[in-house]
Amino acid sequence: MKKPIYLDYNATTPIDPEVATEMIPYIESFYGNPSSSYSVGRSNKEAIEKARAQVAGLINCQPEEIYFTSCATESNNLAIKGIAWANSKKERHIITSEIEHPAVTEVCKYLSSHGFEITYIPVDEYGRVDPKDVENAIRPDTILITIMHANNEVGTIQPIQEIGAIARQNNIVFHTDASQSVGKIETDVDKMGVDLLTIAGHKLYAPKGIGALYIRNGTRVENLMHGGGQEKGKRPGTENVIHTVGLGKACEVAMRDFKENQQNMKASRDRLLNGLVSQLGNQVHVNVNLENCLPNTLSVAFEKVSAHSLASFISGEVLISTGSACHSGETTISSVLQAMNIDFRTAAATVRISTGKHTIKEEIDFAVEVLVNAVKKLSI
Repeated sequence: MKKPIYLDYNATTPIDPEVATEMIPYIESFYGNPSSSYSVGRSNKEAIEKARAQVAGLINCQPEEIYFTSCATESNNLAIKGIAWANSKKERHIITSEIEHPAVTEVCKYLSSHGFEITYIPVDEYGRVDPKDVENAIRPDTILITIMHANNEVGTIQPIQEIGAIARQNNIVFHTDASQSVGKIETDVDKMGVDLLTIAGHKLYAPKGIGALYIRNGTRVENLMHGGGQEKGKRPGTENVIHTVGLGKACEVAMRDFKENQQNMKASRDRLLNGLVSQLGNQVHVNVNLENCLPNTLSVAFEKVSAHSLASFISGEVLISTGSACHSGETTISSVLQAMNIDFRTAAATVRISTGKHTIKEEIDFAVEVLVNAVKKLSI
């Protein structure tokens, strides 16, 4: 085994070997501008359209509904600001949740400073939005609902299909940030009832620096940038062919191996939890309902142990993340854990452990051993 063992796949994933292989010709040989009329340019244009179809296949939409961006943050900005500016002369109310990623919450804050009103829906103790709260928040001037598909910190899956039905009934545009869910759980845009959906390449075994936004045909989105006609003018600028090819291949692989990968991630996650509980018992506190959670994600607190001390102590052997930040000796709890009303001590003891599609039993067993020994040494 290669050490340290990487168990922070929700932060980012390594590039899949098949993805890297697919990208190499576009690094070494196919350098043409996709907008050029000669063959080396046309071949790159064809590669982009192939990738568009591969991404569309994974989420069950039409290829022309996929727009490539630089990352999920850009996709979220284009979706939320694009809908806001397209409707700004009429209505200015947006609904979101209290546990969104900063790539959504910061956009909402920005729009709030420009005259838009934002309603933040609370979540329950497991980080789940109640669709009734969304429905009750709708006003005559509501133009957009944006609720993430699955939370990046704790893994809770939101009732997107139910919220989508509510949005449809009220003729409101619905966006979901699916950065953490694509490739892990089903993300069929028609079943979900979404009009816009965000994809992050580096959460999907593609490179960093590439993302995509699904925009349902007929949905009016104002441009954030202006320039050439790339991406039908919606996202102008010379295309990132290399990374686009990588994202396309990553989506193809994710679709092909979906069941196998999902089962392996869940088996690894469950093996980890069972190993920890068997040796630490009640000292292990799971923050979410694992029946409604991403298959690879475990948000867990170890009683009487500082999450930062634990993560630092084991960093040479196992890599995980924490649910709080530590600056100048002061611990700040994440907004997600605060919204879930998790008490300070539990939140400060919370770590996120996330497995990958290639995580093996030997890595999990080693991680359990390392974590158990560290928790016992650090317990106060």
